[in-house]
Amino acid sequence: MKCEHCTRKECSKKTKTDDQENVSADAPSPAQENGEKCDTSKHKVLVVSVCPQSLPYFAAKFNLSVTDASRRVCGFLRSLGVHYVFDTRIAADFSILESQKEFVRRYRQHSEEERTLPMLTSACPGWVRYAERVLGRPITAHLCTAKSPQQVMGSLVKDYFARQQNLSPEKIFHVIVAPCYDKKLEALQEGFPPALHGSRGADCVLTSGEIAQIMEQGDLSVKDAAVDTLFGDLKEDKVTRHDGASSDGHLAHIFRHAAKELFNEDVEEVTYRALRNKDFQEVTLEKNGEVVLRFAAAYGFRNIQNMILKLKKGKFPYHFVEVLACAGGCLNGRGQAQTPDGHADKALLRQMEGIYADIPVRRPESSAHMQELYQEWLEGINSPKAREVLHTTYQSQERGAHSLDIKW
Repeated sequence: MKCEHCTRKECSKKTKTDDQENVSADAPSPAQENGEKCDTSKHKVLVVSVCPQSLPYFAAKFNLSVTDASRRVCGFLRSLGVHYVFDTRIAADFSILESQKEFVRRYRQHSEEERTLPMLTSACPGWVRYAERVLGRPITAHLCTAKSPQQVMGSLVKDYFARQQNLSPEKIFHVIVAPCYDKKLEALQEGFPPALHGSRGADCVLTSGEIAQIMEQGDLSVKDAAVDTLFGDLKEDKVTRHDGASSDGHLAHIFRHAAKELFNEDVEEVTYRALRNKDFQEVTLEKNGEVVLRFAAAYGFRNIQNMILKLKKGKFPYHFVEVLACAGGCLNGRGQAQTPDGHADKALLRQMEGIYADIPVRRPESSAHMQELYQEWLEGINSPKAREVLHTTYQSQERGAHSLDIKW
């Protein structure tokens, strides 16, 4: 248990966002320098949530299986004083399930007068920020309103988990480990959700690369530990992922759900077809010789800009697009698998892609705890609280300097 100052100071030492924060690990706190005792009333519970796309990086980096990598990272974080280590897959479950329902609703409402399609995913903070600050309306009207996995995880930790532990949200310091730097901006930009009573969902974001640097500088012989769950003493005994080649798999899961819900078609295998390049792929569903669902995955800003240009011209034929700012998807986030000169480590990335592909897929609907959380935490699947906690709104902002437009 550490007070807020010590925890924030320790977090800042583990990232290179500000040279002035790279203080010695042995430096005393201001309270110690002044001969004061630490105020135990300010001690916090330290929670770390790790994104699934970070695990293949740790596995490839340290030559481990993905299960061993998960346990090694968890054990290392615990050796630093972290009290709980979670996986963000359950937050992605919520994001996907809410996106599925929203797509079906938009599809049924879509008309020439009310153009609710295509629906564009909202899980990538780099893309969402670009849409809000540069594109504005009418593009933001197409963004899915479901919150990103990171935003949902913040509410799970600071609201649901805090209640289970009889803690107020401000008594928890929540760190996210993620593959990209845009997650840092997302944490700052999110604001203060009402349910968290003035507390941010994520207090600090460290990239996978930053954690790996800390591990290399520390003791890698620490005792491995199982990842915690939000449900009492249960542990995560198996690493699983969602059905996406390098992402949380919104496209595949929403495609299957829409095919069944709208056309009573069971889709077991989602077949991708690469079009202009490997980062723009198409998935379609045909019925009676007619294409009734046309989905796409657009990764990287070159494909995003082409998509926006066609969308503005009214020549974009897709119902849904999974949009990610990073070419190659989340595994290729700039916060991991980089060479010393700042370029993508292609050999390591290929290894990560193979590791990620071998992880068993678990569909959100199969989670044993989702219905329990909807009822106990959110007061029902379509309740006002579920809408408040799991959905967001978007604002178009004027171009110009902004305090959050900084280099990380």
